[in-house]
Amino acid sequence: MTRELTYVGKSVPRDDAADKVTGAARYTHDLSLPGMLHAALVTSPHAAARIARIDASDAARLPGVRAVLTGADVDVRLGLYMQDKRILAHDVVRYQGEPVVAVAADTLDIAREACRRIHVEYEPRPAVLDPREAMKTAAALVHPDLGSYSHMEGVFFPTSRTNIAHHQKIRKGDVDAAFASAEVILKAGFDNPPVQHVPMETHASIAQALPGGRAEIWTSSQSPYTVRHLMSIAFGLPHNAVRVHVPYVGGGFGGKAGLNLEPLVYVLSKAAGGRPVRFVATREEEFNTLPSRQGLYSTIEIGTTRAGTIVALKATYVWDAGAYADYGVNVGRAAAYSGAGPYAIPNCWIDSFVVYTNKVYGTAYRGFGHLEVLWGVERAMDQMARKLGLDPAEFRRRNLLKPGDMTITGETFTAGHGEPSACLDAVAGAIDWGTPSPPPVEPTKRRGKGIAMLHKAPAMPTSTACSAIIKLDEDGAADILVSGVDYGQGTYTVLRQIAAEELRLPIQAVHINSDCDTAFTPYDWQTVASRFAYMGGHAVLRAAGDCLGQIRAVAAQVFGVATDKIVCENASAYPAGEPERAIPYRDLALGYTYPNGNAIGGPVIGHGRFIAHDLTHLDPDTGQGRPAQFWTYGAHGVEIEVDTETGEIEILRIATAIDAGKVLNAGLARGQVIGGVVQGIGSALWEGFRFDRSGHLLNPSFVDYKIPTAKDLPREMTPILLENPQPDGPYGARGIAEHPMISVPSAIGNALFDALGIEFASLPLSPESVVTRLAERGAEP
Repeated sequence: MTRELTYVGKSVPRDDAADKVTGAARYTHDLSLPGMLHAALVTSPHAAARIARIDASDAARLPGVRAVLTGADVDVRLGLYMQDKRILAHDVVRYQGEPVVAVAADTLDIAREACRRIHVEYEPRPAVLDPREAMKTAAALVHPDLGSYSHMEGVFFPTSRTNIAHHQKIRKGDVDAAFASAEVILKAGFDNPPVQHVPMETHASIAQALPGGRAEIWTSSQSPYTVRHLMSIAFGLPHNAVRVHVPYVGGGFGGKAGLNLEPLVYVLSKAAGGRPVRFVATREEEFNTLPSRQGLYSTIEIGTTRAGTIVALKATYVWDAGAYADYGVNVGRAAAYSGAGPYAIPNCWIDSFVVYTNKVYGTAYRGFGHLEVLWGVERAMDQMARKLGLDPAEFRRRNLLKPGDMTITGETFTAGHGEPSACLDAVAGAIDWGTPSPPPVEPTKRRGKGIAMLHKAPAMPTSTACSAIIKLDEDGAADILVSGVDYGQGTYTVLRQIAAEELRLPIQAVHINSDCDTAFTPYDWQTVASRFAYMGGHAVLRAAGDCLGQIRAVAAQVFGVATDKIVCENASAYPAGEPERAIPYRDLALGYTYPNGNAIGGPVIGHGRFIAHDLTHLDPDTGQGRPAQFWTYGAHGVEIEVDTETGEIEILRIATAIDAGKVLNAGLARGQVIGGVVQGIGSALWEGFRFDRSGHLLNPSFVDYKIPTAKDLPREMTPILLENPQPDGPYGARGIAEHPMISVPSAIGNALFDALGIEFASLPLSPESVVTRLAERGAEP
């Protein structure tokens, strides 16, 4: 008989909430070390230029300045998947805002004054700003030495003597023959601008170069072990010579994955004689200097039968990588194997190009390219449904993946993948799909409804691994040690729930420290890809099982029974059927002592580990393989009201269904959905970088770059969490953190057509763009 769960699935409150709302939580911003210096940057005013001369002599003479570095002083290449970036620009600058000179001084004011005294002469060059133009043979090369760069071979495929950092192919079936026989064909183009992550806490790092070639780093990061690994590679240090601390992190959304400011503050510390150096980015530096989400241009062609069965899909995705590859190449890879949406496509051809331009570079962002890709796919699905004369929900329903279908990479879809059609039906029901919206009171306003599907899988190496340690304290409570980072998603609470459930402990007796430290907390790849609860959950399950095995072994010896006869319950162990003989964990945690003083056992410390299984690299020519540990499916249904005079769009209600497999914490899952939806609304209605013809960013602050506020929340938000268990997930769970924002723009775009009868191909759907399109329609004969 299955035991009823005590904690898993319940809305256990976050244990870090009080520390955060009272200010007790300490972030990298809050840290100060003895003798600490402060760093500032001179950045490029040009998107593309040669550095002709740097004169930093006045800055170096300023009292309180301890180090001044240029690119000529630091010959180190960096890169997660491709080593194409330097700490400071050397010889050339590739985007406006790129760091050129770095200063460390006693105070931040002195450092900034020193930067003002540095004179840099540039020879501007024409900037390459459109990735579609950058792909052409005659385009200027952002990286002439691309062919010589070290990169992850067999996974990413840069093209020498071009601006193409990666080309991912998907080839399934006979696309040409399928289109030749298709009875209805639709072709459409779409685009998304780059956007900023806008975490509450900007990037911050402190580093100290220590004697003996050691480095100690405190950083606001999603990836302590990746920071350690990449620092070791970049500077030729043994891994155990690099110690990385990650305290509380105030949001990241992908922007704090990989390597960011850590190499900069480390080389400044070395130059300053080993004094610790701190750099905290301003909000303007977040926009201008630190990475963003990539832009995308999509071309999508769909072929169907007259009855509405998709027979072929062909797509070209051109990603605006910006000046450096960073995570961008992996975004392009993931976009390809997810690039047809959650549909059964017998014949598929996708080209996903990640292309260098002279813009701020792109990186991981919540959704990892799927919001961008599905903006096009889900808009095209609506357009095709109308061309066929079918209801958009019914057209999708006919083509959604079902057990026995094959994905575009050759994976067989099973019931264990989830149920996309149930997600569709749930949101359609929630917004009364098929029933026209009631007319608005004001005559200038129009209402419309839209739906959109979503899916996503973790984009991670085939050998991605993580681990957890659980140790029992003297009082029988448990401490969990992990190096995955909880930067707002609530995973630490979920891991506490799992440990309490398995160890039969009260939830109050299970603790996770918020500080990750590579000297003490065990390995985890990175906290990205919505895989921490899934993989970390497995590691904690196994660590708890290890602890229970040790407890049972000692208790069995005490009671003189077999280990399988020991029951662990209510923080104690006893022989089956004899709970009155129970020994509390506190008497076993450090070993058991008999009345005569003899002792057995020892400290209970459990270790659990988990590694991705059954994954393969994608075939470089066909894209066939198994790239995903699991898939998560979902849907949005939205009703909007648009003012035809002002172009303002109000979200009246939005329903979001996610097939979570098993909801591990209902309250946190609901919060993930609501937060993700609001972030998706930002991408839909307001957010997007704007550049002038020279590559200068025109909206590098909240003055001109708008994100949703409380007043922009939909009148009604309905999170719907479905539970079709993931066969290999902890308790049947699969990741959901990124998914709620995916396809929110698509659903709103589809609703906008329903309201106005006008197609929108570009994000954001700003008031200006709505008014412009209405005016264009009014001018049409």
